[in-house]
Amino acid sequence: MSKEILVLSGSPRGNGNTQKLAAAFVEGAQSAGHSVTLFRVADLKVAGCLGCGYCFGNKGVCIQKDDMEQIHAAIRQSEVLVFASPVYFFSLSAQLKCVIDRTYALLSEELPVRRTALLLAAGGDAREDAAGALAMYQQMCAFLKWEDAGVVLCGGLQEGDAVIGRVELEEARALGRDI
Repeated sequence: MSKEILVLSGSPRGNGNTQKLAAAFVEGAQSAGHSVTLFRVADLKVAGCLGCGYCFGNKGVCIQKDDMEQIHAAIRQSEVLVFASPVYFFSLSAQLKCVIDRTYALLSEELPVRRTALLLAAGGDAREDAAGALAMYQQMCAFLKWEDAGVVLCGGLQEGDAVIGRVELEEARALGRDI
């Protein structure tokens, strides 16, 4: 059965390793007949959450008017939410974390998202470098009652094309196909 999938890619590099992992996931998902929307969040204008609570009194509408409105609309239509990020200083990229923080506005809504996945690209050892990002992701899944459909970790990516030829690209493609 075809699913509506949203991929949020947090890399500021348009053609780096994270984007290649995300593209492999998208390719796999589309080959299985799923509908995929991909946002490169670094290309969007998204301000940080103000924590003002306006959204809770206004049906999930954020007081800030920026590109997050597009992402909110896409989340409201998605059954699967996929996060792709480089690992920067043991966590997700600031661009992706900003978007995740802004999903706070949607907490009072019943969303169709039931499953999620994580794609991470790290310069060093993937498990060690990504421990903080993984912990945040797992806590988010538990809190939001999302099923973790899978995690693809790819370490040792010092160069922009280092992921080419790596097994993790096929893992991302297979995750997309099987999600």
